[in-house]
Amino acid sequence: MKRVRSKSDLPTKICPVCQRPFTWRKKWADCWDDVKYCSERCRRRRS
Repeated sequence: MKRVRSKSDLPTKICPVCQRPFTWRKKWADCWDDVKYCSERCRRRRS
């Protein structure tokens, strides 16, 4: 049986648009290295 990770154990990154930290999400499991923005809103506001 897998050990459940606590939220504090998940990797984090800093969003270059809003400068806030965001944590790993399961939907990003395959592409975490490519994720740069915390949300679609920040991705659209990049400049």
